[in-house]
Amino acid sequence: MIQDIAPHYFSNEYRPQAPDQNSYILYYEGKKVLVGRDDDGEIEFPTVGELEPYNEDLYENYTYLFSIDKDRFYLIKNVEYDHLGYQMENTEVFRNEEALYKCLAGITGWQLYRWYRDHKFCGRCGKRLIVDDKERMLKCEHCKNQEYPKIMPAVIIAVTHGNKILMSRYANRDFKKYALLAGFVEIGESMEECVRREVMEEVGLKVKNIRYYKSQPWSFTDTLLMGYYAELDGQEEVTLDEEELAMAGWFERDVIPVKEHNLSLTNEMIMAFKSGRV
Repeated sequence: MIQDIAPHYFSNEYRPQAPDQNSYILYYEGKKVLVGRDDDGEIEFPTVGELEPYNEDLYENYTYLFSIDKDRFYLIKNVEYDHLGYQMENTEVFRNEEALYKCLAGITGWQLYRWYRDHKFCGRCGKRLIVDDKERMLKCEHCKNQEYPKIMPAVIIAVTHGNKILMSRYANRDFKKYALLAGFVEIGESMEECVRREVMEEVGLKVKNIRYYKSQPWSFTDTLLMGYYAELDGQEEVTLDEEELAMAGWFERDVIPVKEHNLSLTNEMIMAFKSGRV
């Protein structure tokens, strides 16, 4: 999955030190990210040394994000890059990049970029927030309010019925491939209660024997995903929530129309059922 980057090591401790010439820059504009391509077509991020000649305030306009191995990554605003061979691409490119550590860097940086962009002012008193110098937190010096990065818990649900698994396609989303049922956890709700509720709301089915599988950070949607398998409890006829799903149906294990990839928890859970590992 996207976080499984060994032998590389992701370190998200907040270390607000100045960048050096070899530090990597992550620059975003909405859903687009500044990247280049090497001779093999792999994504490359610009370095401070490359951008410095065209950006005089580079060392005054940075936010430390994280490091991978010994390489530090920084968020920069208002970058001039026209002469460097880099271009803006949709962040969906991180769904297809083979080097997972670059996917993790790019999409985690995008999550933090959106958090910083959307939290400029205090939600309590309206004063401008400032960056803390000890932890990843924005604070209000006027009313002492503190804001931390947004992480939303959600469940991925593989509903099984003997030799069949329930798969779906989302309605009104860019992602058009087969998926499992999913949903965000509500306040006051356990993960298992969320599983039961989401299955009932989206396809009108009851489930039993809910079993936790694995978790995954999913920065595309600011989410911490938790995967569960559950068995059908009762009738198998689907009642589709057409606002959430374009389709949902049962697929026999040996004819599941999904190929393995190394990015998502959803795919790993589907392939684990397809191969008989669960």
